Amino acid sequence: MIRRPPRSTLFPYTTLFRSRDVQSYLTTHQTNSTADLSHLWSSFEEMYNKRLWHQLTLALLDFVKHPSFSDGDGLIQLYQNFIADFETKINPLSLIEIIAYVVKQIADPNEAIDFLEKMKEKVKSSSDATVLCMILIGQLKLIQLKDVDGTKLVIEETEKLLEALDGITEVHGRFYELSSNYYRLIGKHAEYYRDALRFLGCLEVDKMNKEEQMERAFYLGLAALLGSGVYNFGELLAHSILDSLVGTEKQWLVDLLRVFNAGNIQAYEELRPLWTTQADLAANELSLRQKISLLCLMEMTFKRPANDRQLTFVEISNEARLPIEEVELLVMKALSLGLVQGSIDQVDQHVRMSWVQPRVLDKTQIAGMKKRLENWCKDIRSMELLMEKKACDDILT
Repeated sequence: MIRRPPRSTLFPYTTLFRSRDVQSYLTTHQTNSTADLSHLWSSFEEMYNKRLWHQLTLALLDFVKHPSFSDGDGLIQLYQNFIADFETKINPLSLIEIIAYVVKQIADPNEAIDFLEKMKEKVKSSSDATVLCMILIGQLKLIQLKDVDGTKLVIEETEKLLEALDGITEVHGRFYELSSNYYRLIGKHAEYYRDALRFLGCLEVDKMNKEEQMERAFYLGLAALLGSGVYNFGELLAHSILDSLVGTEKQWLVDLLRVFNAGNIQAYEELRPLWTTQADLAANELSLRQKISLLCLMEMTFKRPANDRQLTFVEISNEARLPIEEVELLVMKALSLGLVQGSIDQVDQHVRMSWVQPRVLDKTQIAGMKKRLENWCKDIRSMELLMEKKACDDILT
């Protein structure tokens, strides 16, 4: 008696024991399809018979996106009856790109994950393809199964593989999309902000629709404000993703980000009626006030010439709108976080700053730096002329 393997709803055991009738499958679809699709099936047959695997792969990468596959299990049938016959001839990464569309038609996410695990074994010779398989598994765990712990394990394992890859590959953006969605779901704002920016750096924003751009921009803005340890807003403010919020009812978020970047306490208070309508921001008002106070101190330090970075407690109190007895605590907090370096004179009540943490600058900040450089050049020129005059006087005497 022959013992058969367990029957799978995805791969019936009959397909495991009988060779695929590729020609019959292709002929049937040529006959039963519309004129435009029939032409495509005919071209597939021609490339298959001529063993033009590269050209066939490129054609299939486009074909799996065809609207005719939006419903049903057409892609599963395409894989079982056609692609599986020559999958070893396909570039591993391209194969998994095709499989990414196939698994969308598998109703049971656990079955889809099992299928991807088998595919991962088939493409283990390619690091990129293996990573993409793991990313697809992570997406299924996160989105369909809501398995947060399982997703975390996938992200940690995938991140190790990514570190071994040279440069930025095609799969990096997919990984950062997965990891940022994971961090947003569990409420880790700083980690979400970091990986969401990395994700945006791996794709062209124009390829996202307007709604996706607005959603991504809004979540990024909130993460920048709420993220612990996030004091650099310049990179986000310089990104075109924020343009999607300009002119909408959520433009106040872009304005608020600019206010934080400039450390402008007055403008922060003026925008209060708008940002307090957002529940997460309203619930974290105390931490937001502390963050903008620290940014105010950083901006005060940045604006001062390198030879004049002595700030009095009164100046800091007026600019940050804090009671003078809280100024020392603010400076100590900034020093402990590594945002600035310097010393505090408690007796004379002033702070001597020697360094401020580098940040991505906006145009206004760059203009201010340009002006300071011009003044510095003038000082150097004046010193040069003074030295020339002094040298001449010494020679004459």
